[in-house]
Amino acid sequence: MTKITAAITSVGGYVPEYRLTNKELETMVDTNDEWIRSRTGVEERRILKGEGLGSSDMGVEAVKEILAKKGIDPAEIDCLICATVTPDMVFPATANIICDKAGLTNAFSFDMGAACSGFLFALTTGSSLIESGRYKKIIVVGVDKMSSIIDYSDRATCIIFGDGAGAVLLEPSVDETGVKDSILKSDGSGRQYLHMKAGGSVKPATVETVLAKEHYVYQEGQAVFKFAVKGMADVSYELMQRNNLTADDIAWLVPHQANLRIIDATANRMDLPKEKVMINIQKYGNTTAGTLPLCLWDWEKQLKKGDNVILAAFGGGFTWGATWIKWAYDSN
Repeated sequence: MTKITAAITSVGGYVPEYRLTNKELETMVDTNDEWIRSRTGVEERRILKGEGLGSSDMGVEAVKEILAKKGIDPAEIDCLICATVTPDMVFPATANIICDKAGLTNAFSFDMGAACSGFLFALTTGSSLIESGRYKKIIVVGVDKMSSIIDYSDRATCIIFGDGAGAVLLEPSVDETGVKDSILKSDGSGRQYLHMKAGGSVKPATVETVLAKEHYVYQEGQAVFKFAVKGMADVSYELMQRNNLTADDIAWLVPHQANLRIIDATANRMDLPKEKVMINIQKYGNTTAGTLPLCLWDWEKQLKKGDNVILAAFGGGFTWGATWIKWAYDSN
């Protein structure tokens, strides 16, 4: 019996129009352009402006692009998985809202929260559903409106994050292309270094929590950096070793866009030259669950059928992982 794999057959993306530059941040917080660039690689980030707009509005645009490019009726989509830590609301799932806004009337949908590794975890989940043979078309969305949970007086976090969405369409493949292998990991003891203090069931929202700014991202940068460098680099190398892949076999590394130094460390561990690494952190910053699909969106025209692509991520929780994909199509 021919083995079914889940192939990415289309990519969509969306970033808001508004650009928050390092120069503008200099007027908001004690920092400067050179300091931000040298430590993170970020030059500007996109911010979603407008009353009543949330993660679903960006996700919908990425989904609509896929439907238009493939000429697919929205009713053909079987399932939509949305990776996000900035849902429109606690419930219902942002995935449900995206389906409603995009007309995906026959899709079951749910959210997945794994911070910056969310897209990778959702991609593996979606791939398993395709491999089961029960579903034919699944859209995986990675989206975050990080500006909604960032304190713009905290220079440790406000310089890093931006807003954006990316999505991929998964369909069955029997020609050796598709998602080949994943190694996914998590360690809840890392939560002390990167989390949101209030707003959950342990510490529900009160006037006091709002005044104490406990509904924003809290990060201990040095600790997170140390774990991220080791976690992302090690798991990517482990995935290559497990599948007997060398640097010559890899066409592209698609790393989570958290910090340029973490990206460089991962590429070095894999012995990959910089020209094989997708980097757009300078344009978008860290869009959390959006970074990996936004890289695929930016580089889609350079990807060729049969390319070996490694996706790697590290996020709060801690969560981290790497996925090997054999690219399924040429895009002209």
